[in-house]
Amino acid sequence: MKNSLFMRLMRNPSGAFGTILIMVYLMAAITGSFSCCPYPPDEQHVQDMLQPPSKHYIMGTDEFGRDVFSRILRGATNSLKVGISAVVLASLVGITIGTLAAYIGGNFDNIVMRVMDIFFAFPAILLALAIVAALGPGMRNTILAIAIVYTPIFARVARGPTLSVKSTEFVTAARSIGSRPIYILRKHILPNITAPLIVQISLALSWAILTEAGLSYLGLGAQPPEPSWGSMLSDSRMMLELAPWLAIFPGLAIMLAVLGFNLFGDGLRDVFDPRLRH
Repeated sequence: MKNSLFMRLMRNPSGAFGTILIMVYLMAAITGSFSCCPYPPDEQHVQDMLQPPSKHYIMGTDEFGRDVFSRILRGATNSLKVGISAVVLASLVGITIGTLAAYIGGNFDNIVMRVMDIFFAFPAILLALAIVAALGPGMRNTILAIAIVYTPIFARVARGPTLSVKSTEFVTAARSIGSRPIYILRKHILPNITAPLIVQISLALSWAILTEAGLSYLGLGAQPPEPSWGSMLSDSRMMLELAPWLAIFPGLAIMLAVLGFNLFGDGLRDVFDPRLRH
């Protein structure tokens, strides 16, 4: 237990602080998903429009009298749904492409990686914008766009270790006794490349949350009245002097969520690095 992954992660400052931030984020998302918010996120209190933070509205209200804290919680739910869905889809497709390309090799590897390079040639946010603009706004299209953008990253991360593992003696031995390629990939290669993939997944979650916020800021993510941290930031632009809390709290939510996953990923990278083990 002393040398377990969790204990090593908790001894790592980045990993421990990132884990705490992620737990807070998950609690907010769970609270928002089960409608445990202080007020319904879309409920308008016309008499309390643009109220500053108080004991009744701990993060104030917006221009429609909606409780900002309740909308932050529901926004956490939406960002988590988009982030997890996009990363799961991107990792499944990307890891499959990367491992197959490395294992098969030859012209197949060259063609697949050149296609991935084409996607790499575009800045991530611009490619996501183009995809959502072509498909139309909405959470489903946002998930698909983010997944397409980050699939090449997972393909690259999976390909490198696979090239190393497939040349090892135990893989050569498995081939020599007639093991099927699918069996070799599942039993010998994938278990030996999980460490960098786990780190990449944690980092990709932070990128997905940030990308979703950026698309929502531009009006291409979750559509009103469904709350999103990015759209809340966008709506607050014209009232920064009158009601600064409308921008402060969604901005802090995005920053802390992204910071949490980044620190968690850094901690995992240190934990999995054998040179740093005692």
